[in-house]
Amino acid sequence: MAINPVATEHSPIMPADRAAKRDFVRGMFSAIAPRYDLLNHLLSLSLDRGWRRRAIAALAWENDPSGLYLDLCAGTLDIAAELARRPGFGGRVVGADFAEPMLRAGSEKVSAAVSPLVADALDLPLAANSAAGAIVAFGIRNVSELDGALREVQRVLVPGARFVILEFTTPKNAVVRNLYHFYFHNVCPIVGALVSGHRTAYRYLPESVAKFPPERELAARMRAAGFVDVHWTSLTLGVAAIHVGQK
Repeated sequence: MAINPVATEHSPIMPADRAAKRDFVRGMFSAIAPRYDLLNHLLSLSLDRGWRRRAIAALAWENDPSGLYLDLCAGTLDIAAELARRPGFGGRVVGADFAEPMLRAGSEKVSAAVSPLVADALDLPLAANSAAGAIVAFGIRNVSELDGALREVQRVLVPGARFVILEFTTPKNAVVRNLYHFYFHNVCPIVGALVSGHRTAYRYLPESVAKFPPERELAARMRAAGFVDVHWTSLTLGVAAIHVGQK
């Protein structure tokens, strides 16, 4: 799939239309799948590994170690595999993503406890009240309809289950924010293009973060979708945050 071939160096990349955004995102992640893990660790200076571990801890899976857990927008299954490896975990993790090449790129992480599933975040093939918990890492900003995805996750969770969102945010401190913007808008696109061979995918990253709701607004939208006890924790000077809500 050609990805926005007419985009200029400074023009927006993400389509405004929901259906077009869905096709764009799926095509883009399918294209960069072979180098996705490498670039995640490289561009985050490996901070993403610790962030993911903290997000999994926030899931409180120990409350139901034999339950079914959802890794939403699972990509190459990092979260699913990490959760399945936790000592004492005896359940199953469904790693759902609508870009099949991403799931295939993470196929070596599949185990008896990890089940890849090609599925859209807005239409999950899971029964209502079936999942003991759900988590999404750096994927919720890519869905074509955020509120619809939040409601769909709320639907599949059992009462009392947690939903954890790990996502990039914009730092509040002016100095950190300026450094962050310089890195995101100048370093990431160059390194991303060189390693992935894809010119626009890593220009999409800062654009998608800039358009994503800030922490307080995301928390309010989680509450509007039916989640309670919603709170968030900022990570690494505010460049990322973990939101937690309960059904």
